[in-house]
Amino acid sequence: MSIAQLIDPVTGADGHTNLASASDWMQGRTLYGGASALVAFTHVLRKFPDLPPLRAAQIGFVAPVGEDVELSAEIVRQGKNVTQVRSTIHCDGNLAFNAFWLFGAEREPNGQNPAKKPENWPGPPDDNPIAMQGKGPSFIQKNFEVRYGQSRDEDHGAAIRRWTRLTDDHQLDPISQLVLMGDVMPPGAMRIIQRMGPISSINWSFNVLEPEPKSQGGWFLSENASQHADRGYSSERLRMWDSEGRQVLDGIQCVAIFG
Repeated sequence: MSIAQLIDPVTGADGHTNLASASDWMQGRTLYGGASALVAFTHVLRKFPDLPPLRAAQIGFVAPVGEDVELSAEIVRQGKNVTQVRSTIHCDGNLAFNAFWLFGAEREPNGQNPAKKPENWPGPPDDNPIAMQGKGPSFIQKNFEVRYGQSRDEDHGAAIRRWTRLTDDHQLDPISQLVLMGDVMPPGAMRIIQRMGPISSINWSFNVLEPEPKSQGGWFLSENASQHADRGYSSERLRMWDSEGRQVLDGIQCVAIFG
């Protein structure tokens, strides 16, 4: 089931929406985080179609998001260059998802500092073996192609790096594609946990570094790296690069680790 079918019911009108195709994007009891973020982001874009490009977002995954949702969005402040929008998803009358989206018009740069290419560049996706065949959540098996983005015979600490792309591009605009894909990899802390158990993303904050990302074949290199893990939580840095090694997304996330 395509992502286009998931977001098709989102019209931009606040209120009840039935996500009839949610089952193909579920992760346990809830809609996968990137998919719920895309639903909320799509609602914002369709309610306010004249916004400048997305520059950043602060997202809270509050509770499980299911098929029947209540969507809302409001402009919190609209300045000359920057517009901030709050959006929510309610399920069963309770807040399940909350986000602040920051949109900003482009300005003449006053100084430049390009992001660095990733260390140990893995080479193009086709040069790397397929990963996660028959493994991982069903939404990944149905909707994503995954290839290794780091050597398999070395210790990479608490970091996971993979090439990922949608099995069908679904005609998503490039930024919506980043919103959907930016949270697709498991946390880097999965590399160092001692007992297997459930994991749950609590929040996700990111900056968009390239407002018009273009990547050959729809491939993006995603890396989740634990910066600190203890007492049941991990602080993760989430980054994405295009097929040429240009960083397009930079984020952080708090993950709850059970078991």
